Amino acid sequence: MIAHVVLFSPRADVDAAAREALIAALERACSDIPQIRRVRVGRRRVLGYAYDTLAPVQFEYAAILEFDSEADLRAYLEHPAHAELGERFRLSAAAAFAHDFEIVDAGSVRLLVKP
Repeated sequence: MIAHVVLFSPRADVDAAAREALIAALERACSDIPQIRRVRVGRRRVLGYAYDTLAPVQFEYAAILEFDSEADLRAYLEHPAHAELGERFRLSAAAAFAHDFEIVDAGSVRLLVKP
């Protein structure tokens, strides 16, 4: 499985209409792009542990999109609905981070280790 992990903090001046447009673009991408297996979105929780302060940037939101394969992720990234989402995201972001990860069950973690 491939996870597309996006961390995001909105600009302070993003108005309600722009927030709604971003949410609507995400909803369209989720409904229009069949390669997306699952999407999870959440707001950061600060629990008071040491790791809360380790990151150089403190992001407010996370989105994790799951795909069966790299080809499915590429189809998502090249889809017109993603282009719209990306533009709304770019216009709304004060800070953002996106990385893609190959994900396996913990019992298979040795498969990820390259000799």
